[in-house]
Amino acid sequence: MTVLSDLLASVFERGAGGARRGDWSKRPIEELADALISAHGETSGAILAESILSRFRGMDDAAKLAFFHHLAGAMNIDPAAARSALEAYEAEPSKATYRAFLAGIEPPRQELIRRLNQVAGATGALVEMRADLLRLGKGTPELEALDLDFRHLFASWFNRGFLNLRRITWNTPAQTLEKIIAYEAVHAIDSWDDLRRRVQPEDRRCFAFFHPSMQDEPLIFVEVALTHGIPGAVQPLLAEERKTLKSGAADTAVFYSISNCQAGLAGISFGNSLIKQVATDLASELPNLARFVTLSPIPGLMSWLEAEGHSPAKADLPGVAAYYLLNAKGRAGLPRDPVARFHLGNGAVVHALHGEADLSQKGRAQSGGVMVNYLYDLRRTAERHEAFAGTGAVAATSAVKSLASAAETKLTKGA
Repeated sequence: MTVLSDLLASVFERGAGGARRGDWSKRPIEELADALISAHGETSGAILAESILSRFRGMDDAAKLAFFHHLAGAMNIDPAAARSALEAYEAEPSKATYRAFLAGIEPPRQELIRRLNQVAGATGALVEMRADLLRLGKGTPELEALDLDFRHLFASWFNRGFLNLRRITWNTPAQTLEKIIAYEAVHAIDSWDDLRRRVQPEDRRCFAFFHPSMQDEPLIFVEVALTHGIPGAVQPLLAEERKTLKSGAADTAVFYSISNCQAGLAGISFGNSLIKQVATDLASELPNLARFVTLSPIPGLMSWLEAEGHSPAKADLPGVAAYYLLNAKGRAGLPRDPVARFHLGNGAVVHALHGEADLSQKGRAQSGGVMVNYLYDLRRTAERHEAFAGTGAVAATSAVKSLASAAETKLTKGA
């Protein structure tokens, strides 16, 4: 990349009327961004893009925030021009007026982001840039609006059609395995031996999505245990001393950990595609598999109980968790629990609750040790997804509904 950059710089310096690359290094990054929007040549554009990304990576938070405010302000849409373009299109719909309207409603910063993405390694750098924007811009309306432009472009760039599904094994390159250890967000991987137990035995699987422009960076990964029956606790699945099950004897695939890896891709959904693709592939590989379930945490349970002023007995927690998953609502009337929103939105059903299922410090703090199985019936996921998307309906088994009903009675009596 350095050789290519030097070559491009040399070409640009000879043909840009004396505007040498070194001159750009002395100018504010905001000027570089303005120049990139105005650049007409591929060579000059590539040099500017590389300079901006390199400069941004080395800036402190205050400088990054100033850059974001520049994009949010100076590169915003022009409302008057947008209104005028819409009026022209309404008066005479045509290819020309429609093109002018589209140009009028797209802020220049979207084109800036596209042009930044023209150099090698830029996609990953832009993902990191958005991570900074999400971190620094939270609660600032104009910066949250700027994030919509990143999100709009990323939704296309990270479309399922561009993603590669790879199985992670003990033979996967070490640099990728190190990232799996680092990015595990549900059940921490505390050693290389721990990782080996999750990817090497024949009753364990791990799969990750990768993007062609970020070949060494997993975007999201799922860990799978092949079991006989549906498990009700996670520690036995992770135990150092456990008996390996022949894959042909397994009748259940358990998705026990799903981790998003890139903070800059928050809100870009991969999990739905990942779970369904892995389930489909496993069903093809192992036709004896009859069930696809999760063993999931309930991260919002204890904080909800505290907010509601309830202190149920430990034995009552599975029922309380069932009530919480079916009835506690957040924004837009959707389930308050983020993991529930994810799986129910993917077309799963709340299948069973288990007490004392996660004895880790994190598991006890988040959900009092309770875990939940979400069941994926591949024949009905589309139907349930539509029902949830349309009405927020929470699909649950009769056993879960009974648990929730009994818990409601105790909660309303202050038990």
